[in-house]
Amino acid sequence: MADAYIYDTIRSPRGKGRADGSLHEMSSVKLSANILNALKNRNDLDTSLIEDVIWGNVTQIGEQGGCLARSAVLLSDYDETVAGLSINRFCASGLEAINLAANQIKAGAGNAYIAGGVEMMSRVPMGSDGAAIAVDPELAMKSYFVPQGIAADIIATEYSFSRKDVDTYAIESQKRAAMAWSKNYFQKSIIPIVDSSGLSILDKDEHMRPNTTITDLAALNASFQEMGENMPGFDNVAKLKYPHLEKINHVHHAGNSSGIVDGSSAILIGSKEFGVQTGLRPRARIVASEKIGSDPTIMLTGPIPVTEKILKKANMSIDDIDIFEVNEAFAAVVLRFMQAFNVEHSRVNVNGGAIALGHPLGATGSMILGTLLDEMERTDKQFGLATLCVASGMGAATIIELS
Repeated sequence: MADAYIYDTIRSPRGKGRADGSLHEMSSVKLSANILNALKNRNDLDTSLIEDVIWGNVTQIGEQGGCLARSAVLLSDYDETVAGLSINRFCASGLEAINLAANQIKAGAGNAYIAGGVEMMSRVPMGSDGAAIAVDPELAMKSYFVPQGIAADIIATEYSFSRKDVDTYAIESQKRAAMAWSKNYFQKSIIPIVDSSGLSILDKDEHMRPNTTITDLAALNASFQEMGENMPGFDNVAKLKYPHLEKINHVHHAGNSSGIVDGSSAILIGSKEFGVQTGLRPRARIVASEKIGSDPTIMLTGPIPVTEKILKKANMSIDDIDIFEVNEAFAAVVLRFMQAFNVEHSRVNVNGGAIALGHPLGATGSMILGTLLDEMERTDKQFGLATLCVASGMGAATIIELS
């Protein structure tokens, strides 16, 4: 099989996912087209060489429906021969887009793809498309469905993470993100977003709260306690699945959970022949990719079995990985990952994560892989692993090697 390489990676800044967020005025299609054009222009790319644009997007309704990927291609300056494919693996959609593209190249189905994603959470609210696992009574009962926040609290309870533990982790995420911005660690990949007049509307992640203190977080009420303990009583549903849990400790809130934001990201992936043809130099090789299904109730533990699976596939151990990006959907997700593999925090999310920066669902996977690659280049590390938990109980992972 052929090898697949990353040639470039870019992303927008993350805008607050509210009506007063800086990206709110821009549609999902427009932001996606802007990102595609930026990737084209930065690499002087002949877009007729691109086989497909594979675009992750979670809430595929309204302006994000109707094969958003193809719509973005048509709005961009790309050749009309470039196809488009929209995919949804919930929070891992952006990473799965990359994995699909890489595996197509490895199998000989084209020499160049663009993969990434978008989510405009201020314009298309999370959950507005409906989800069978949440609304179909038969499926919800069979799978012991609880919302993700309850699932995160179950992880904290099952693996003994206190409110102080998750809040302390969240503060560190804020500090690391602020430090990375102050030292321009994101500068290589960030593309300032401009309006139709060419005026910059956002050039920096705007969800960060670097001055947050542990006292500030301690003052916040647990976000999921009411729905867990009272109406509709999801704690009782969880305890049907996990009867050994006498009480669920509700520790998560807005300050130690991922932020709701707008954003988009794209990665140029190609074969070795594509690099020779275009004169572009590969930045990293995609070593392996994997996905897995996991317990749908606790839901968010997928990064652990998928990491075990991908390491086995790549014939590697956890100690072979220099740096990890584990999406900060909730603080307990990353704490459990580090606990399971006995990985020190100095190797995980070294520039902060979604708690500080935000989680634009369909774009996050490609964003964190780009962050991982930038950091590997900055620190001259050989191997990196990116992984995300996924709604309904799944996990996805990718290992890359610096070229």
